[in-house]
Amino acid sequence: MIYAVVMAGGSGTRFWPKSTKKRPKQFLNLFGEKTMIEETVNRLKGFVDPEQVMVVTNTDYRTMVKDLLPSTNTDFIIGEPVAKNTAPCVAAAAALLHKKDPDSTMIVLPADHLIGKPKEFLSVLDSAVKTAHQEGSLVTIGINPNRPETGYGYIQFDKSSEISAGEHPAYSVKTFREKPDLETAKKFLESGEFLWNSGMFIWKTSVILEAFKKHLPEMYKCTEKLMESDCGEDDLNQFYHACESISIDYGIMEKAESVHVVPGEFEWNDVGSWTAVHELSKKDENNNVIGKSPISLQGSKSNLIYSESGKMISLVGVDNIAVVETDNAILVVNLDKSQDVKKVVEDLKSNPDKEKFL
Repeated sequence: MIYAVVMAGGSGTRFWPKSTKKRPKQFLNLFGEKTMIEETVNRLKGFVDPEQVMVVTNTDYRTMVKDLLPSTNTDFIIGEPVAKNTAPCVAAAAALLHKKDPDSTMIVLPADHLIGKPKEFLSVLDSAVKTAHQEGSLVTIGINPNRPETGYGYIQFDKSSEISAGEHPAYSVKTFREKPDLETAKKFLESGEFLWNSGMFIWKTSVILEAFKKHLPEMYKCTEKLMESDCGEDDLNQFYHACESISIDYGIMEKAESVHVVPGEFEWNDVGSWTAVHELSKKDENNNVIGKSPISLQGSKSNLIYSESGKMISLVGVDNIAVVETDNAILVVNLDKSQDVKKVVEDLKSNPDKEKFL
């Protein structure tokens, strides 16, 4: 049976002050009425049964997940006591699914990505599942790049290794590459053998467990103990506190011998900053993104204005900035520097007098 594992444990630091410890990015409705995690689960309808959706999130957010996703089985809302990156998240989900269904297949998805053309997405997902079954390999989805993007990791694939599984071909992965500088990104694009790394993964649960056993043996020992337990809260706490913090990319994908990628043509964005919100939102004639608050813009263009208070916000003679206002904080940032908002969060964390604003 096919199960979806939605990773929803992130803190969304680049979206402060809208994203906070109480309600991080994946629980925000940045692009409509639905939150990002709701959109992630909704686009799987018809492909994965709602009761086969597992959400791995921070322990503090389990109630929020249940409220937003009432069709999700409560036993499938897993609370992480500490943040330990994506490998422990995947290992815990694999342990629980393997206990329930040893023949299960996992679709691992971030909770906070924006995806257009949902039918095309599901078609690519179907080919990825078929590839995982046919090849017995670890499968990821790559996005065909349309620009030399420096904000994404890349997947290099072997053009001569095409295999058929469903409507979309799959290819053997040669390397995973970190976020490049602009010149390197241009070379990647020109070569035609690089895709953006979407962070979406598909595999048989038994296959990923074998990969943990081979490439992260200490974590696998913890995973075995979890599978032998009742998988209760205490068992999960012991598991997470015993695991190292490492991503599934570093820990498994970059080391595994048999990895395939299915290229996708659907619209995709990991919504990594306020700049992405500006790029993806409806704009006025001067390229400004304006929320519901009263606004007066004079000689200002390419800005993003988001306010919760209803106060009048006026911009005069400024371009390319984001103004984000919540009940207790105001952020003003050059959109070219929006990745650095996380530094503000780090500053707040380090100062007890400012922690209340997180």
